[in-house]
Amino acid sequence: MSLESTIKHACKQTAVYWGNPINDGTGWFTFDDAVEIKVRWEDRKEVFVAPTGDQLVSKAIVYAMQDLDENGYLYLGTLDSLYDSAESSGGAIDNPKEIDGAYPIRRPDKTPVFGSTTSFIRKVYLTSKNMW
Repeated sequence: MSLESTIKHACKQTAVYWGNPINDGTGWFTFDDAVEIKVRWEDRKEVFVAPTGDQLVSKAIVYAMQDLDENGYLYLGTLDSLYDSAESSGGAIDNPKEIDGAYPIRRPDKTPVFGSTTSFIRKVYLTSKNMW
């Protein structure tokens, strides 16, 4: 079994992803609509260097089969669970910064699979919202 198929096989958990973060000029971001993706989510604290050069500690490390954007957000769960939660609390799901359990992507890594120039493994580091 190849490394890529091993990661694909391991990506059994559902996460909600808000991608394409666009700075609105005031320091806030807007995002594309939330979508469900398959991931392997590991709640793991690990020191890493962010693209800014800052040393941070991860809240989780997540593996995925597609590219994920720096400053995007991930939530371990389904869209249905978010809609149910938003409905009961009177909130919305369009702003991940306001959702408990949604965490920012601080460093996305993309590594080619050995012997391939077209297959990649993606790993992202998530931090608590207040770490940035």
